[in-house]
Amino acid sequence: MVLFNALKKCRTFSVTRCKISENFLIKRLNFQLLCNNSDGQRVYSSAVEKKDDSVKERISSPKPVIDNGSPPGGKDEYPSGDFEFEKITGWKSFVVKLRTLFAFPWERVPMGSVLSMKLRGQIFDQLRGPFSSGLSLPQICENFVKAAYDPRISGIYLQIEPLSCGWGKIEEIRRHILNFKKSGKFIVGYVPVCQEKEYYLGCACGELYAPPSAYVALYGLSVQASFFGGVFEKIGIEPQIQRIGKYKSFGDQLSHKNITKEIFEMLATLLDNIYGNWLDTISSTQGKRREETQDFIDEGVYRVERLKEEGWITNINYDDEVTSTLKERLGQKGNKKLLVVDYRNYSRVRNWTLGLTGGNDQIAIIRASGSISRVRGTFNLSSSGIIAEQFIEKIRRLRESKKYKAVIIRIDSPGGDALASDLIWREIRLLAASKPVVASMSDVAASGGYYIAMAAGVIVAEKLTLTGSIGVVKGKFSLKELYERIGFNKKIISRGKYAELLTAEQRPFRPDEAELFAKSAQYAYEQFRDKAAFSRSMTVDQMEEVAQGRVWTGQDAVSLGLVDAIGGMSRAVAIAKQMANIPQDKKVTLVEVSRAPASVPEIMRGIGNSLFGLDRTMNELLQDLASCERVQARMDGIIFERLGGASISNPIFQLIKDYLSSI
Repeated sequence: MVLFNALKKCRTFSVTRCKISENFLIKRLNFQLLCNNSDGQRVYSSAVEKKDDSVKERISSPKPVIDNGSPPGGKDEYPSGDFEFEKITGWKSFVVKLRTLFAFPWERVPMGSVLSMKLRGQIFDQLRGPFSSGLSLPQICENFVKAAYDPRISGIYLQIEPLSCGWGKIEEIRRHILNFKKSGKFIVGYVPVCQEKEYYLGCACGELYAPPSAYVALYGLSVQASFFGGVFEKIGIEPQIQRIGKYKSFGDQLSHKNITKEIFEMLATLLDNIYGNWLDTISSTQGKRREETQDFIDEGVYRVERLKEEGWITNINYDDEVTSTLKERLGQKGNKKLLVVDYRNYSRVRNWTLGLTGGNDQIAIIRASGSISRVRGTFNLSSSGIIAEQFIEKIRRLRESKKYKAVIIRIDSPGGDALASDLIWREIRLLAASKPVVASMSDVAASGGYYIAMAAGVIVAEKLTLTGSIGVVKGKFSLKELYERIGFNKKIISRGKYAELLTAEQRPFRPDEAELFAKSAQYAYEQFRDKAAFSRSMTVDQMEEVAQGRVWTGQDAVSLGLVDAIGGMSRAVAIAKQMANIPQDKKVTLVEVSRAPASVPEIMRGIGNSLFGLDRTMNELLQDLASCERVQARMDGIIFERLGGASISNPIFQLIKDYLSSI
């Protein structure tokens, strides 16, 4: 009955996804003018130059992305932000040693220690509190930097377990592994479960071990999309879809039984980019030709001995054998245990203790992670997702503050409420008119996630960030057949010709209702498309060519102008410094203004809701899921099997799955 109650409330739904445009060959001379013309209604730059080559040609033969992430065409417009290790010597070295000697108890680390970090499961893009589970990408990256400079740390022991994050975070972590090696200290990797992501990180260490019983599954990568047309048909539901944009896979998922040519093209391109990057990176690291690596994977690698024989790992050893080797290397054979400091304890060591604090110039970092909603619901903790009304308050405070020279918006979001995304977009545009704003993309910044990113002056993404996806799908579930099967009847008394447009789920649309619904869908799509063109200084026609609900990787997004540069947080900081006229060799202080995850009182409040208000909370949750008046700017339900990242799809599908499993 959970399904029935949800569908009863789900009279109609509307799902909109944001996708973008092209823009690097566009002159940005009137960026300030566009900020001032903030109504966003078909105001476009006269500096836009139309290209002769078609977008289709650029998609099939994308312009190469230079290693340092420079824009296509060889113009190095943005600084790379590459890490340069500078050994601490002289007076500064003495001060650091003095600070570590008299540090707080929780900051004390024995000399000659090994930093032990275990990467496993989900990795969050925001900071994590002391009572929060899971790993934090900012803290992982900061630990790599601190360990490089900390005289007490001899090296890093990196244990890599199965990971469930996306490739954007994987790229960021791999970059920090390579940066740490510039310090001259060792880094040893250990992979008890070796799949594509785990090996991608492990091989960057240079020294990699696996136990004799390691689970090895290097088989390649896959992507899939689910289609519910046949399921709806069997249970008596007729999806009435207004599909605008040939890459709108969510509309296909509801109404189709199989994949379309366009959706197959999009998913195949995404997979080619991700798998191609994996092959190229691994081949380069191992000193092999790409063909050799591909042939090796195509043999189906499941034996750890094969990895050792082919030189893919250093040796086959248990964890205790690896630590014993490290004890010998560090001259600690007399010690009962290897001197180790773990990830969480080392996260307490302050940058100040190691002399790594920045200068007087401050750059604010505000993190936007999770689904976008306008207000916080009863079911959600205050730190859950992106709550527009709270996020906007932070943006306004940053705009009013004079102490920040620039702002970085760090985005890891598949989107959500379209209205909320637009309100955030507006505030970021106003912020960008007063000080430099850079958007830095993590795993996903698509649909509503891209919508808020395109308000920034410059957008930086990882090569494999999923981004783009502007378009709209609106539809209505007609439950006529389902109601007849279960003997349910419903009568609506209404006034007004279209009063039943959003309420009459017991019958299909009338012809005039279907026409009005189609017009409203087209209007919603044009609103998104025009705002995207406005934000990226493009004409509507230029944006339309690369919109239509299509998802891109960051690498393709650069060549299409959806993204300005390839890189991670360090490059975003370098670009922010450039925009704020801060010399690249001058240190800055990065200030995290995002709120830390849930405190203990909030956790207990959430548990209380679960235990004592379950019925009320679930009712509100179902109403939220089934709300038909909201337009959603959310990325399609793409599942990257063994690529990482969970399925991003409408929660009502889970209700259907649960229902079918119970009959």
